[in-house]
This record gives sequence, structure tokens and C-alpha cells, in this order.
Amino acid sequence: MDRIAITGGARLEGEIAISGAKNSAIKLMTASLLTDEPLRLTNMPRLADTRFLGQLLRRLGVDVDERDGVAGPETVLHAPEVTSAFAPYDLVRQMRASFNVLGPLLARTGHAKVSLPGGCAIGARPVDLHLKALETLGAHIDLHEGYVYAQAPRGLKGAEIDFPISSVGATEHAMLAAVLAEGVTVLNNAAREPELEDLAQCLNAMGALVEGAGTATITITGVSKLHGATHAVMPDRIETGTYAVAAAMAGGEVRLTHTRGDFIQALLDRIEQAGAEVIHANDGVTIKRNGARLRAVDIETDPYPGLATDVQAQFMALMTMAQGESVIRETIFENRFMHVSELSRLGADITVQGGEARVRGVETLEGAQVMATDLRASVSLVIAGLAARGETVVNRVYHLDRGFERLEEKLGACGARVRRLSDSAD
Repeated sequence: MDRIAITGGARLEGEIAISGAKNSAIKLMTASLLTDEPLRLTNMPRLADTRFLGQLLRRLGVDVDERDGVAGPETVLHAPEVTSAFAPYDLVRQMRASFNVLGPLLARTGHAKVSLPGGCAIGARPVDLHLKALETLGAHIDLHEGYVYAQAPRGLKGAEIDFPISSVGATEHAMLAAVLAEGVTVLNNAAREPELEDLAQCLNAMGALVEGAGTATITITGVSKLHGATHAVMPDRIETGTYAVAAAMAGGEVRLTHTRGDFIQALLDRIEQAGAEVIHANDGVTIKRNGARLRAVDIETDPYPGLATDVQAQFMALMTMAQGESVIRETIFENRFMHVSELSRLGADITVQGGEARVRGVETLEGAQVMATDLRASVSLVIAGLAARGETVVNRVYHLDRGFERLEEKLGACGARVRRLSDSAD
């Protein structure tokens, strides 16, 4: 199993091009099940998660063609017919978002059997909101032996769906199903994340009628058929935020391109409060820090446009060397502080009580062997390693490969001393 070794102390200078958004790409890929014509996705990230989903889609009858286009990596997905409406556990368990094939399968074929995704290292993340939304659209849902059996032989019907909490996954899932439902569907208390707007733009390019994405109320007028389209995946705001924090941690000047700073404004505001300089540009954002010690800043995770839970671990790593004490409150997931014990191995001073972590900044971190526990936690250890004395080795980096494309190459091009170790390497 691969590991990543980081020798700390190098300032970062240079440019990092941000890849397409993982969290958007995997939902856009499932949209290919809604039409018998090709869906061409450009600016596609090449990640373990997109490969996992590609395997599942192939099983369902989708031809998945990854290629290098004129503007970069792209994927063409074509499902002239759905050859199977069965998504087995051995494929769905590899990535939770695979569960979102349920809605498109149901909308197109009238039936589906999809494995429940099971638990998650960062919390239970139940799918009850997904299932209730589909039931509201007229689906009959049964649960047996870990599988969802869904039927809508006469098609789905538009309805008003009130989400008790703002859920990105459930909102996306309802959108994917409702575009082929008869009549009008209204989603109340919908998630407002940019990925929802990206999905809506893609669906509309395919002939759907989706209005209000990015607001708390989304209206979908169902159509009888969707067609093929070409759509560019939005830039990855979590990758953008991760490298912004990395630049602030290591010091230097890093320009992040092919992205939008407004997608992570809540995080950039905290980075500025901590003492780094943030410079916005049309095609991205630049982070600068030249020597001064960071200042402690309190944060609390919130749904968009608040500070994303997916950058909480990265910001905590930044605070480990800030002057003073910062309070980090996690309000989205109940078990998203697993990185604390690993950061402590590097010398961080962190105390956790419930959903709150208190981080007392130290002057130095020391490199050590650490273990990645989930996708975002793993990259927080890389960020800490950039500033730690000596060498930090992050084990179980398959978590990193799920969501970060060519991480060692991108950081290395800016002067970071980072390398991947295979089992046969020292």
C-alpha cells in the first residue's frame, strides 16, 4: 500500500491548476443514465472515486470512455439502453455517491435494486431523506437484506418535497429523479452548494427544466425525454481550499488557477484573519505568507455559503502552529475529528469535547509516521507535514487518491519536498 513522505520546511512558490470537482463529477456521471444519447463531460478529474463509479455504470449498461480532449481530460458516457437496474453491494460500498444511481434508474426504467451504501468513517450519513424524496415522487420502496427495491411502473409524478434539513446528496438525488417525472416538482429547503448549480446546468443542457438551483427552493418541470449534451465540470472548491491552506501553512506565494475564489469565500476570510494575504483574480486566487507567525482563528462548519466541513481538517492543521488558541466546531458530521490523534503524533496540542476541538498552537511540529483515516483527514496530515521538522510519512493514502488528483506533482511543482513511496520503496 502506497505512502506519502513529506520533508517539511520548504516554502511554496508557483502555480497550481485546480481540477474538476469530484463532488460534482460523480453526480454528473449518474445523469448519463437518464438519456440514450452520449453525455460528454469535460474538465473531468481522474480519481479513484470516478473510476469506482465508472465500474458501476458499465455494469448497468453505460459505455464509459475516458479520453484526453483538446481542453484536457474528458469522459463520454453513453447508455443507449439500461441493461441492468441492479447495483450490487460490492460496487456501491466503494463509494457512497454510487447510491445516487437509484433515482435515474427508477426514472428511466421504472424499477431498481440498489445496495444501501452502509456506514461511513466520518458518520452514519443515512439515506432516509433520499428514499423519502423518491417516495414522495410516487416510488414504492422496500428494504430487504441491505438492498433498496424501488418500483414506479407508471412513472414518477411531480410533487412538493420538504427537506427537514438541507442535504446536498438528497437534493441532488431528487433532482436526478424529478427531471423525468410527470408534472412539476418543488424542492423546499434545498441545499445551495455550487455543485447543485453545476448539476442543474448539465441537466438543462440535456433538455431538463430546472430553475432555482443554488437557492433554497428548486423547481423542476418534468420532461418526457432527455438528450445528449456537453458540459464542463466546475472547478473543485475543496481542492482549491486545500491548496490555499497548504500555501498559508508552508509560507510563500501560490497562485491557484482554473478556479473561483468566491466558492470558498468563507475559508479565504479565515485564512486572511490568520495572517496570510489573499489576492483574487479572474481565473483564481493567490495566497501569500511571508514569515510572520499565524494567528489563531475560531471556525464553525456550516452548509454553503458557510465554511465547508470538507475543509475543517485542513484548517485545523493550519491552526496547530498558530499563535493562541482556536476553537473549531463541527456541526455537519458527528465523527469528523479522527485526524486529531494523528496530528497529535506530530506534536499538535488539541483537546476534543463533543463537536468542539480546542487547538493550542505550538511553535514547531515534528515529523512522524501517521495514518490517514478518511479523505479530508488524510490531506490535513500532508498540510501539517509541510511545516513539520523532519519527515512525515502518511500511510493509507488510498484515501487521498479518492479525491486529489496528482497531489504530489502539484505540490512538488511549487517546491514542496513530497514523494510517493510504494511497498518496495524506503
